[in-house]
Amino acid sequence: MIPDHGQEDWAREAFARSREAYPSSQAPIGQILTAARARRNRRRAAAAVLSAACVVGLGLMAAFLKPPPGEVAPARRPSPVASSPRTPTPGTVRARVAEGTTDGHRWSVALEFHRTLPKGYTLPTLPDGTKTQATSLLCQRMYIGGVRIDHQGGPWSDCQPVTGTQDPHASVEMGLWGLHDKGLSGSRLMVSNPEADVAYGVLSLSDGSHVKATTVTVPGTTYRAWAAPIPNGQTITAVDQYDTHDKRLTHDTNWH
Repeated sequence: MIPDHGQEDWAREAFARSREAYPSSQAPIGQILTAARARRNRRRAAAAVLSAACVVGLGLMAAFLKPPPGEVAPARRPSPVASSPRTPTPGTVRARVAEGTTDGHRWSVALEFHRTLPKGYTLPTLPDGTKTQATSLLCQRMYIGGVRIDHQGGPWSDCQPVTGTQDPHASVEMGLWGLHDKGLSGSRLMVSNPEADVAYGVLSLSDGSHVKATTVTVPGTTYRAWAAPIPNGQTITAVDQYDTHDKRLTHDTNWH
């Protein structure tokens, strides 16, 4: 039996003899790196195969979903756009006469001068069967609630043929316009095409109120107008027109 005090020395000597008899070898670094490269190459090859399979699959799906010859794939419906006012054609001068709100409806009046006769417009025939010699067109566009007054007559129903920018024969008139009952009921517009010296008009209504409307001229022409609204249920007691010095030029009480 080995004494206790000598066991530690004996074990140390035995370990030394064993280490000398079986020397440790170096780690196989080259083999480890080679194996790692092989695994990496296999992963890359597998990824390439998977990517190619996806491309082929997508191609087959696109071919399957493609409409047959002669048919068109439905397009995405565009977002609705807000409606816009009619855009005048080139060579047209437009002047906004007045606009506002009456009875909860938007209203507006504009003069539209076409330097040349628009395409599709036919000159009216004179009583003797001949055509007028007009070269231009003057339109008075009146809207209530987004509806053009007299639209039933076609796109040129509110227009008159004129010769050039200063036709002395262009109608000079005052009228009451509306969408119902020839302007005798509902929301209406009073529009005047006054003489050159009229600066503004004043409407006196049955409720005691007064509406002032300023004359507007189409730039480069002698064509002019002023416009004012008459609410539903109201009647006109008087129409007065004034010059730039506030002198009353006309006084009319025939509008009811």
